[in-house]
Amino acid sequence: MSTVAVEVVYRGIFQKTLARNIVRTIVFAARKEGKIGTAFGRYGDSPERNGIPAKQFAIVSDSPEELEENLAVYEAGEVDVTINVDDTMCKGIESWAWYGLQPINALTKPGGTLIVTSRQEADALIEDIHQKDSAYNLSIVPATTSFSGLWVYKDDHTDVRILGALAKVCPELVGLDSMLAALEDQDWGGLKLTSARNSFDRTTQRPVEPGEGNDDTPFTFELLGWRAMEDGLVIRGIEGATGFRGSALGDSYDPINSPADGGEQGYEPTRNSVFKKFSTRSMRPVINFETCIKCTLCWLQCPDTCFDVTPDGLYDANMDACCGCAVCEAVCPVPDCITMVNEAEFNDNNSQWEHWTRDKDGYQKWMTELIEVQKAHDADSERSHGYHSPGKYEAESESEVALTGDDD
Repeated sequence: MSTVAVEVVYRGIFQKTLARNIVRTIVFAARKEGKIGTAFGRYGDSPERNGIPAKQFAIVSDSPEELEENLAVYEAGEVDVTINVDDTMCKGIESWAWYGLQPINALTKPGGTLIVTSRQEADALIEDIHQKDSAYNLSIVPATTSFSGLWVYKDDHTDVRILGALAKVCPELVGLDSMLAALEDQDWGGLKLTSARNSFDRTTQRPVEPGEGNDDTPFTFELLGWRAMEDGLVIRGIEGATGFRGSALGDSYDPINSPADGGEQGYEPTRNSVFKKFSTRSMRPVINFETCIKCTLCWLQCPDTCFDVTPDGLYDANMDACCGCAVCEAVCPVPDCITMVNEAEFNDNNSQWEHWTRDKDGYQKWMTELIEVQKAHDADSERSHGYHSPGKYEAESESEVALTGDDD
C-alpha cells in the first residue's frame, strides 16, 4: 500500500467533534492492520469559527519513514478520499486561509472518491459540485446534516456510517473488520456497530466523468508576495466608504438603480469584492416582500451589513455577503416574512427583490414552494445550527436511526 490521505471538510465548531471522531478512528483502525498514521486539523480560519469551513486530515502509511515524507508538506496536494459532512458545501468552500472559492473536490485525486452525507440524489449534488478534468467517484451516505454545539455532541451515528462507507469505497486504507474493531475499542458497540455494517453494505458509488458538474469558474484572487507587502500592518480601506455603518442616506452607501423607474434611489453598503461569506451559509433567508412592514430591524441587526435598502423602501439580502446566521429571521416581527431555507435548494445568489419586482406572481409561487419544502424538512428534524444542552438531540437521534433502518 502507498500512503492514503483522507480529508474531512466540516462546518467550524458545529461539526468539529464529528470530524475529529472520523479521522482519529481511521488512524486507530489502520493500527489494527500494522500500518501507521496520524490525524490533524487544518482550520480554514483562525481561530475556528461557527459555520466557517475547516478541514481535518488522516494520513496512513506502511512505514514511519513514508508517513514522515508525506507530512513534510503543510497541506496535502491531493487526497484519496474527500469526506463532506454538510452537503451545502458541495457548492465550494471559502475562508481566509484560501484564495477564493475552493471546489469541494479540489484535492480529490483522479479516481478518488467524494463521500457526502445528504438526502439529495447524486444528480442534484453533481449540479452543485464544480467540474474536474479527471474522473472521480461520488458516494452518498443518506443522512441529514449533523450539527452540534461547542460543548455537546449529537451522537446520531453519522460518524460510524461515514466510517463504514469509507471502508467500502477505499479498502486499501482499512478493511471493515479493522474499522469495527477500532469502534469497539472506543466503546462504540451495539447499535453503532450495526450502523457501520449497514452503511458498508448499502454504500454505492456513482462515477463522475471529466467535465460533468457545475461549469462556473470559482472566483479567485491573488495574495501579495513577500516582496510586494508593505512594512508593518496595513489594512486598506474600501474605496468610497467613510464609515463601518452610518445613516441610510450617508455617503458610505452607493446608490442602486430602480429597475422599475430607472431612478437612483435606495442604498447599498460598500462591500469588499474579494471577501465573500456565502460558503459559510447552510441556510439563507427568503423574504416575503408583500408582508414586509419596513420596520428596518433586519437591516439594523444584520451583523454582516448584508441588507440593501431598495428604491421602494424594502430590504433585500445580498447573497454574496449573507452568512446565513438567521438573525434577520429572529428579529423580524412579522410571522413568516423572513424564513430560513436550506441552502441546497438554491443554484445562484441572485437578488430576491429584483425577482419580485420583475414578476411578483412568479416570485410568490417560488417563495411559497420553497417554504413548504423547508417546513416539511423541519417536521422530520428540528432545524438548529447548534445544540446547547445535553439531551436535546436524543429524540432526534432515535428518529434518525429508525429512519435509516440501522436497528434491523
